[in-house]
Amino acid sequence: MTIEKIQPDKLFKRAVGGHVLYSHVVVASGERLVFVSGQLARDKDGQIVGPKDMRAQIKQVGENLKNALEAAGATLGDLVKTTTFVTDIDEFFKHVDVRHNYLGVGLPASTTVEVRRLSHPDLVVEIEAMAILRA
Repeated sequence: MTIEKIQPDKLFKRAVGGHVLYSHVVVASGERLVFVSGQLARDKDGQIVGPKDMRAQIKQVGENLKNALEAAGATLGDLVKTTTFVTDIDEFFKHVDVRHNYLGVGLPASTTVEVRRLSHPDLVVEIEAMAILRA
């Protein structure tokens, strides 16, 4: 199984604070896909971590993604696509370093969307993901 990440010369490469935020194109070949439902900033007991604190929540969501992938035998390096929902996109981009600590490992193709609200008013970020298991 191979994963090729492409940054086409004819497309703008989005970077914040020196961190490239995503790959424009990910070409993957393999047998097993892993789909991870939107992860929120909840600990294993369901408690919200860092209510309304974007930085703390990005970190918790990153840990949740890591744990979800590990349960399927995958790692953050196996990510090929993420979709991020945030309630304040300006605040989200102030914490690119935290996101990069998790998603920069795999630099997946990525979409970020600002939404009015998530499933609880104290939640400010949710990330769903897709990975491919390496043979």
